Formats: sequence, structure tokens, C-alpha cells
Amino acid sequence: MAQDIGIDLGTANIVMAVNGKGVVLNEPSVIAVNKRTNKILAVGKKAYRMVGKSPDYISVIRPLSCGVISDDEMTQCLIREFVRKASGYRLVKPRIVICVPSFITDVESRAVVEAAMNAGSRKVYLIQEPIAAMLGAGINMSKARGHLVVDIGGGTTDVAVVSMNGVVTSRSIKVAGNMIDQAIIRYVQKRHKLLIGDRTAETIKKELTNLYDPNDDVRMNIGGRNLLKGLPEMINISELEVFDAIEDEVFEIVDTIRNLLEDTPPELVGDIYENGIILTGGGALLGGIDKLINRTLGVKCNIAKDPMGCVARGTVQAFKRLDSLLDGFENVALYQYK
Repeated sequence: MAQDIGIDLGTANIVMAVNGKGVVLNEPSVIAVNKRTNKILAVGKKAYRMVGKSPDYISVIRPLSCGVISDDEMTQCLIREFVRKASGYRLVKPRIVICVPSFITDVESRAVVEAAMNAGSRKVYLIQEPIAAMLGAGINMSKARGHLVVDIGGGTTDVAVVSMNGVVTSRSIKVAGNMIDQAIIRYVQKRHKLLIGDRTAETIKKELTNLYDPNDDVRMNIGGRNLLKGLPEMINISELEVFDAIEDEVFEIVDTIRNLLEDTPPELVGDIYENGIILTGGGALLGGIDKLINRTLGVKCNIAKDPMGCVARGTVQAFKRLDSLLDGFENVALYQYK
């Protein structure tokens, strides 16, 4: 039997959902290649464990950058491996819906479609991320009511107002999870003269972020290389320091939501005030971000159920609504390969 697969092709993680099964795969968008033999050594979680720890002849690549493909060949390999993992080896090729950022260009869209086609799909559809996020969160978008979704991913943050199955206004900024990690690395380097890696920064972000009421007493130990001595060192870092490190990036996301609301028709703003803001994506799990947005903008804020799998679930649901969701699909006729 043919299978329908929904893919959230994220900069940090690739999440796949299969019709009838829900989310079946959630792994880092990382691939490890042996440069001497050109063989793929690992993808996803196994490859992620090699980040910053591999010898010169093993290249650990993130083929997606800021929500778009930066390495065609590696992205195809990544999608192919994950589609096999999600659906197994089947005689009938699957149909695939891939979600893309709302600001994507035609050239970038074409790259996504070709990657999915070469990875072994029968038909490819593209859907805008905010629409997929809304579907995955279980929001009824068909009515003339405004809903505001904020999807904070690894490479981009997409903010959009959706009504009657279409995007009314949207904004997309390249401030998201990865930029927050880099801000933590810079802060620790500047304040403590300690160099830490991406994985350590991500651990700090997940465990110590408190954007609503950071406490100087909540602390954790982190290890890295002392920049002055060049030797290993362990330091103690607090919630308050993490807040200082990522404050600018987080408030840039909040300002983007404010700017979008200023450009939204007043009738829809009234609906949004009643319905609240919906947060999806991995960034929705940042400690206290919903309370911070509520306090700053005066609008209630709800985190979607399973925010990381939300977009992938929505992409699969889109198959049932191909006709009504035409506005949310990117040039759907152009990309229907037979």
C-alpha cells in the first residue's frame, strides 16, 4: 500500500510523520561522511554524537542552513535514509508533503522538491510552515477567524497570522535555536574566557533557560577549554547568566511578533487577543518563553501539544485537505510530478 509521509525539514532536526501512525522519526539534521571513501557513516542521532569529536577524514555536515538547503547532495542522502527508516523498503513510492519557511524563493523550493524526488518519492507537495503548524496544533483555520502562530525552529522563526486556510501576514527571521546557542558560546567566551562547543551550548539552553524569572541560585557545571591557559577547565554558570546571554535574541523574536501585529488588520487582531498566540517548534520549549511573551505583549500565549512534532503532524494531515488548503501550498500544481 502507498504511504503518505509528512516531513518537517528543519535546520536542527528532521521530524517525519506517517499517515495513521503519527510522528515516527525525530532526529538531528546531521550526516557523517568518510571523505576518503565517500561513504555515509551515520545520519541523525549517531552522526550528531560525532559533532566536534571526529578525525579530519570524517566530515560531519549539517546540509540545511536557516531553513533552506545548503548542500543538495547531502540533503538527498539524509532524506533518503530517513524515508527508508520511516517507511521501510516498499514497492510503491510514497507521496511526500514537505513544509518550507514562508519566505522561501522559487529556486530554494525547487531544490527541496528535487531532493525529495531523488530520495524516492512519487509526488511532492510543499506547504508553508505556519499552515502545517496550525494543522498539527489542531486549530480549525477554515473559518474567518484570525490565529497567530509562532514557529521557533533551529534556523528560522516563522510568525504568521492565518485565517480561512491562508496566510494573511507573515514574518520570518533567521533568529532561532542555533543563534541562541551561538549567543551562549559568545557569552561564556567573553565572560569566563572559556571555549565551549555547540553541544554544550545546546545543553545549557535546554537545562538552564528561564526567561520569566531567572534565578542566580540555579546553576550547573560546564566544561571547556580555558582560552588564556589552553587547558581544560570546569566553571559554574547560572540561569541569570544564560538570560543575559540570550536576551537580545529572544527579544528580537518578541519584536517580530509585535511588528506583525502592527501590520495585521484590526478585526484579526481582536480575534488573536481572544484566541491567544500558539507557540510551536523546539524553541517553544525554552523555559518561560510563553510567560515572557504574555507579559511583554499582553496577549495570552499557549504552547502547542508536542511542539517539536507539531509541524510534521500537520504536514501529514494536509493530505486530507489538499483542495481546501490550496492557499497554503506553494505552487502546488508546479510540483505535482507524475
